[in-house]
Amino acid sequence: MEDRSHKVLLALVMLFLFAVIVLQYVCPGTECQLLRLRAFSPAAAADPYRAEDETPARFVPRFNFSAGDLLRRVDFNIKGDDLIVFLHIQKTGGTTFGRHLVRNIQLEQPCECRAGQKKCTCHRPGKRETWLFSRFSTGWSCGLHADWTELTNCVPSVVDSKKEVRLRPSR
Repeated sequence: MEDRSHKVLLALVMLFLFAVIVLQYVCPGTECQLLRLRAFSPAAAADPYRAEDETPARFVPRFNFSAGDLLRRVDFNIKGDDLIVFLHIQKTGGTTFGRHLVRNIQLEQPCECRAGQKKCTCHRPGKRETWLFSRFSTGWSCGLHADWTELTNCVPSVVDSKKEVRLRPSR
């Protein structure tokens, strides 16, 4: 009988150690979202700003913008000649935001993203012109992690060259 109780105790200790190892693997940081009950609520599952791999956000907002700052209106004519140039700044969440621009924005003609491809096609409604200049729509056309100066000098020539290619008659 005593041998059996030792085996049960050993099994419980091993199960506990296994659970601790799995928990450390799943939640390596100091704060684990899995231990919070609201992480499993339907509202959290429907959050459009969660990462694609369903990991919770790991940042704490440092800036408290006013409602006026966040609700600014900018006249952008997607059917005209307006172009959004996305300046990607490393380590600021730019990759997530850039991916959000091509995948989650509800437009008359949304960007076409094919499985397995990093670039998406973001055409204007009824045209074969792009309305978004970013790494997820045009690739690294101005170089890897181009800064403001490089983009200012590069974007007009890249856009003009794409227009020229489109205007050439096909042979």
